[in-house]
Amino acid sequence: MLAFASRRIAIAQDGPIPLPDKNNQPRFDSSLRMELSNMSILDRFSLAGKVALVTAGAGPQFGSSLSEGLAEAGATVITASRSLERNQEFAAKLREKGYDAHGMEFELGDPESTQQLHDQIISQFGKLDVLVNSALQRAGHVGDLKAQNMDVWRKAGEGDLGGLFHICQLFVEDMVRQGGGSIVNISSIYGVVSNDPTLYEGTDMVQPPTYTFVKAGMINFTRYLASYYGKQGVRANCISPGGYFNNQPQSFVDNYTKRVPVGRMLDNEDIKGAVVFLASEASSYITGDNLMVDGGWTCI
Repeated sequence: MLAFASRRIAIAQDGPIPLPDKNNQPRFDSSLRMELSNMSILDRFSLAGKVALVTAGAGPQFGSSLSEGLAEAGATVITASRSLERNQEFAAKLREKGYDAHGMEFELGDPESTQQLHDQIISQFGKLDVLVNSALQRAGHVGDLKAQNMDVWRKAGEGDLGGLFHICQLFVEDMVRQGGGSIVNISSIYGVVSNDPTLYEGTDMVQPPTYTFVKAGMINFTRYLASYYGKQGVRANCISPGGYFNNQPQSFVDNYTKRVPVGRMLDNEDIKGAVVFLASEASSYITGDNLMVDGGWTCI
């Protein structure tokens, strides 16, 4: 695997994300490039020996698919969300398939809970190579613009954006110290374009404006991480999935599939390849990107 020079940095628990030392940067010399060039393309996709955390990685939608994809690629996978029981049950199912998986507990946006998750992972595994941020606080994403209020927006900002900031703040230190890592944030097509109100005609569904706010902010925060920590061996990218089929009203499904070029909604298998690609050395020269897994939604 591609190696990077390592540097220990200190970070206050409540302080800013540490900035890289521009006088102590890794050398991307010919020997390092040769090491990568000697790997086959399939080997570059392997995550063997890597430790990956997927927040909300036992979720019934594509969170579980993200975890399965990383496990299938050889990673030791940790899933974490507010339900310890659900995560442990899901991890047990992955272990039954022969994968190395572990379930843990944390509450997005709760600094103490996030710190405990960080400490538990580093104590048990000694490192984290891949951080996939898939968790979302649903409590802050209800109603349309008229129905929402300041309390809803505070929950969305503090829980989702604040929670994303804090978990990245904690684990980026470890990634810099160990010489590299990959952060993959799960955004959305609605972090790139606004929603199409005609999709919801004939249903009682609405798209909360807080969701667009959070997902758009996630994309640019990812670019920030990429620009500051690329020379420290840490890559940061986004995946923006399209609409996930979740037994929505048939009129919505019909409207969506009519508009999207591939003619169907996202399913559980569609996101696996994207997360493995961005987590692995197959994407070693990619950072700050937002990979659209949207069936062509944003190309028209």
